[in-house]
Amino acid sequence: MAGRFAPRPTRTTVRGGEAGVPAARGASRPVSATGLVRTYVPDGPLDLGLVLGPLRRGPGDPTFRATPDGSVWRASLTPGGPGTLRVRAVGGVVRGEAWGPGAEWLLEQLPGMLGGEDDPAAFTPRHRVVAGAWHRRPGLRLTRTGLVLESLIPSILEQKVTTDEAYRAWRLLVRKFGEPAPGPAGSGGGAGSGSGWGGRLWVMPAPRTWALIPSWEWHRAGVDNKRASTILRAVRVAARLEEAVGMEPGAAQARLEVVPGVGPWTSAEVVQRSHGAADAVTVGDLHLPGIVGWALAGDRDADDAVMLELLEPYAGQRHRAARLILLSGGVPARRAPRMPRGDIGRL
Repeated sequence: MAGRFAPRPTRTTVRGGEAGVPAARGASRPVSATGLVRTYVPDGPLDLGLVLGPLRRGPGDPTFRATPDGSVWRASLTPGGPGTLRVRAVGGVVRGEAWGPGAEWLLEQLPGMLGGEDDPAAFTPRHRVVAGAWHRRPGLRLTRTGLVLESLIPSILEQKVTTDEAYRAWRLLVRKFGEPAPGPAGSGGGAGSGSGWGGRLWVMPAPRTWALIPSWEWHRAGVDNKRASTILRAVRVAARLEEAVGMEPGAAQARLEVVPGVGPWTSAEVVQRSHGAADAVTVGDLHLPGIVGWALAGDRDADDAVMLELLEPYAGQRHRAARLILLSGGVPARRAPRMPRGDIGRL
């Protein structure tokens, strides 16, 4: 459908999509001899773009990059300190290289990050749309990062604003207050080593740094006081929130929602990534109920209650089912103008 009301990507459909990771071909030389290395053989098909795609916050995310050689690079603030991870899959074998104080921790978490703790066999498609997406995406696994704050802060930034606004705020704040990623990615180097690298990665700020960001910098990044205050409340109890990684997803969501300003939408977005929570369906989303309702029942006006009822046959796997629906591309045509983009930084 052409015209101003034609379907366009939303934060919801992008979240169900995948990162654009080129297919890896042949061997690749190590970027740096000083990096730690681990190899991992998954027990089934693995699509890096599908598995790690939800961790990317927009095409300009300064903590995430996919390069032409088929590698995915991530910069994270781990319990051991800043770390950079490069992941590349060739011939059913995944090679992980890591740099920085957090390198050992990142490589230890590598199987979980690539869906090694996920159990796709527990899922049974019960609708043709879901079954079709399931058949076309055999490499879909649910990632488990083991990190809460790195998913919580960008999720808070995405509350009740457009995709562009949220991604812009994350990009500006991380680049201004974060630090260059350890290893070749932090200097923009590595392009001559066969990596296909062409830019710099940044590690997101530490909790104390977030807490010290001046009010005018939040304003310049387009972040209103409500979202900024929620982030400030969260980083003050960062250690307690990170402890939630050891909890069941439901208990972890309950702990997150103790922070004023963090509700079911935000907590679900976090545990989907930090815990690999297969049943943490996102409620309170502007688009998702209508997409699920349209795909499963032809009801584009479905609300959260209808969506949960339609997903009930997938109890225990509702997030996976919703993600497959998003990947199916079955999005109803838009009937209203796009949500207007605001920028309080221009005021």
